[in-house]
Amino acid sequence: MPTDSSRADHDSRADQDRPDGVDPRADQDRPAGVDPGADPDPYGDLDAYVALPRVSGLALSPDGRRLVTSVSTLDPDRTRWLSALWEVDPTGERPARRLTRSAKGESAPVFAPDGSLLFTSARPDPDRKAGREGGDDEPAALWSLPETGEAQVVGTRPGGIGTLAVARETGAVVALSDTLPASTDGDSDAARRKARKDAGVDAVLHRSYPVRYWDHDLGPGQERLLVGELTGSAVAWRDLTPAPGRALHEADLDLSPDGRTAVITWSTDDPGGSRRTLLMAVDTATGERRALVDDPAADCSAPAVSPDGQSVAFLREALSSPHEPVDVTVHVVPLAGGAVRQVAPGWDRWPGRPAWSADGAGLFLTADDAGSAPVFRLDVAGGAVVRVTADRGHYSDLRVSPDGAHVYALRDAVDGPPTPVRLDATAEGQEPTPLQGPPTAPAPAGRLTEVETTAQDGTALRSWLVLPDGDGPHPLLLWVHGGPLHSWNGWSWRWNPHLMAAQGYAVLLPDPALSTGYGRAFVRRGWGRWGGAPYTDLMAITDAAEQHPAVDAGRTAVMGGSFGGYMANWIAGHTDRFRAVVTHASLWDLDQFGPTTDAAHYWRREMTPQMARDNSPSRAADAITSPVLVIHGDKDYRVPIGEGLRLWWDLCSRAQDPESMPHRFLYFPQENHWVLSPGHAKLWYETVLAFLAVHVLGRPERTPELLQ
Repeated sequence: MPTDSSRADHDSRADQDRPDGVDPRADQDRPAGVDPGADPDPYGDLDAYVALPRVSGLALSPDGRRLVTSVSTLDPDRTRWLSALWEVDPTGERPARRLTRSAKGESAPVFAPDGSLLFTSARPDPDRKAGREGGDDEPAALWSLPETGEAQVVGTRPGGIGTLAVARETGAVVALSDTLPASTDGDSDAARRKARKDAGVDAVLHRSYPVRYWDHDLGPGQERLLVGELTGSAVAWRDLTPAPGRALHEADLDLSPDGRTAVITWSTDDPGGSRRTLLMAVDTATGERRALVDDPAADCSAPAVSPDGQSVAFLREALSSPHEPVDVTVHVVPLAGGAVRQVAPGWDRWPGRPAWSADGAGLFLTADDAGSAPVFRLDVAGGAVVRVTADRGHYSDLRVSPDGAHVYALRDAVDGPPTPVRLDATAEGQEPTPLQGPPTAPAPAGRLTEVETTAQDGTALRSWLVLPDGDGPHPLLLWVHGGPLHSWNGWSWRWNPHLMAAQGYAVLLPDPALSTGYGRAFVRRGWGRWGGAPYTDLMAITDAAEQHPAVDAGRTAVMGGSFGGYMANWIAGHTDRFRAVVTHASLWDLDQFGPTTDAAHYWRREMTPQMARDNSPSRAADAITSPVLVIHGDKDYRVPIGEGLRLWWDLCSRAQDPESMPHRFLYFPQENHWVLSPGHAKLWYETVLAFLAVHVLGRPERTPELLQ
């Protein structure tokens, strides 16, 4: 079950002087884009940490001269993050410069053929007529920023403008917009929304599954695909999908270079409440739809139309069964329709979103690989796979220059935040060229090492180990990743081990069975048996890490979120070796979890009812002796609050002395799966560190000020 979404830059030489395959790595230079005036160690100060700028996303202009990224910073009240757009010089010669600034923020940048920058924002329109000022719930509009001049609104819709794509050769633009089912155009949608608001109605009558997603309720609106032309001062939208139902919820889309065909993922209902995603081609002139790929055994995602408009690359995810995991492969299909062909069929890695080479002969993409996520180039005709990057970085947001010479990307690592880089599109095994990106976080202190060992079945296992400064020995914190189809292979703002290292903990970041980047057989080892190989792998890696001379094996704790929280719960009921357990947004009783999660149809394919019972941590509740900190948000629909509430009851109901019960429950009424607001993120770390200090370090209990 995909329960959540979270990444290192070091060589792979072995160190024979260390026991159990421990491999110390040299400290890295400070990453590109670091603000020289920043706090030298914001990881030891939570206020400074939440204020660090966060870089994400890339957009490249059609002529290749301009590169734009988004940077999130705290608002003046320090209660939320706001994103702004920054321009980065693709040559690396000029410093980055800020393009936008508003109290609402800007996002989703994409360039139009004329070089103007499109983005979405709910900021006020200076040209709006008097008396029509919007409130705090104003929907996002489509804005256009010319290379010189001021931004102006070019497209609106009562339900806002969401995901969009622009034709590379024309002024055609397609966008998704939330629209009430009976609405025929923007005016009727606005009237219907006003009528609901005036009547105080927020009820939804559902006709299909699902009814909610991650952290928000679905309905009453539905995503529709709109098309317009970037001519004049405003886009006149036409609705291409007047009655899509839930088909376009969270859809991926791309547009052919001539703007005549939109390629979009389309969700369809199968019998028994199941859902599946196919690939649809939509004629932007007539709205006529035809299925490009309708595979009963798979979901389709990430469509990308080739530069010549003849082909579509996409990802195919084979549907799982209780005995076979999912499998992600890259495929190509003619845009006009025809046979689907897999690219690189023998490659045992799961590819990310594909980006076409300028000549259409290859695809650039990333894939998790043994604790990193390199860039690869796949030959479309022959299937050859070339590793483009040689380092241990995690890459994302690939953008190919129109002349075919370069690939631009964001690069991060376990020990470095995302920054923009340039790659030679024709080279292999290369180091990236850093660009002068916007200010971001400095490189953390301490050291990053690797721990290697062998599983019970002989499988090779590896982990990152983040060590604080100093010889130690340091208390050990085992931090289990979520997913479970995931890997500790890059930077995470939300799950940041360097905050714990700054407090003196050695942080173990393992990739047990079910982790990605080691081949499908490695995933299969834990499929449907979460309490099996994933658990024994974690114990084997912990045993190996405890042999490191900088680690104090007598002071250990375990923590995790989502699937990592599941594993923390399982560990708590199956061993007393850890002094403390922190479990966030965790699965506790799989019988209860399966039908109540927002994607029950996926879960039903993953485990049989008997598997769910056998792998439920709740069955071992009587055996828990370690102090447990339970954390859950009420708006978490992926792992519903019922899991946290039942776990808390099972702990409290077994307490013989309520006054001295060591367990605690940190509850967030308005947070979701991740805990996203700056104040709550800070409080999350304060509470976790205080809990660990009591039970691992032996210090008196100190409740964070804002919880008293």
